[in-house]
Amino acid sequence: MKLPFAAFLITSAIMVVGVLAYGLGAEGSTLLGPALVRLSRDSDAALTFDDGPSPDTARILDILRAKEVRATFFLCGASVERYPELVKRIVAEGHALGNHTYSHPYLHLMSRDEIAYEIDRTQDAIEKVTGIRPAYFRPPHGVRWFPLWDILRERGMTMVLWNSYPQEGASPAEEITARALARLRPGAVILLHDGKDNLPEGRNLRPATVEALPRIIDGVRRAGYRFAPLPAASPARA
Repeated sequence: MKLPFAAFLITSAIMVVGVLAYGLGAEGSTLLGPALVRLSRDSDAALTFDDGPSPDTARILDILRAKEVRATFFLCGASVERYPELVKRIVAEGHALGNHTYSHPYLHLMSRDEIAYEIDRTQDAIEKVTGIRPAYFRPPHGVRWFPLWDILRERGMTMVLWNSYPQEGASPAEEITARALARLRPGAVILLHDGKDNLPEGRNLRPATVEALPRIIDGVRRAGYRFAPLPAASPARA
């Protein structure tokens, strides 16, 4: 029995919306544009941190130094301006930097100029503190929007997503650790946070993540993974 034409249109529209929603927001989707989602070697794992820096970043750096792990920090420009000394320390201790926009907005429905401004303002803030213009970009909340790929291509930047995320939220350290290890995937790009949505000072801390981090690192190694940096990204244009 054939569907009425109106039902066919509705069904088709629902399918199109579903495909777009997946392509623009699903974890690890590269349906609508390129992104780094996993490392090329199954036995490698990369630690990445979003939303910082914050006062908790210093404690995270202490742990990474003690565990001899290099990570990538996707920084919000407003927090870079608030904590420049922490940004300098990230670089001094051998970690990589990424751009996470200036104010941590949802990018969907934003204009091309608005998205470009968020990215460029953060590039400028990071360069002012470190002399570096990051070649990595991660969209806040993982939400992409149509102009984003073209903006990144113009700037020689690589979008980085993830394939392993424990969804810290307000969970205690034990639950974060358990989820992080249960959700390990081959070539793991692990998403954690050293800030919280660019909130004002005093509200953007991640104490449970800090507490969980040494256990996560030890568990990843016990699972047979070797910590590795993200692959070299295309050089960002000044």
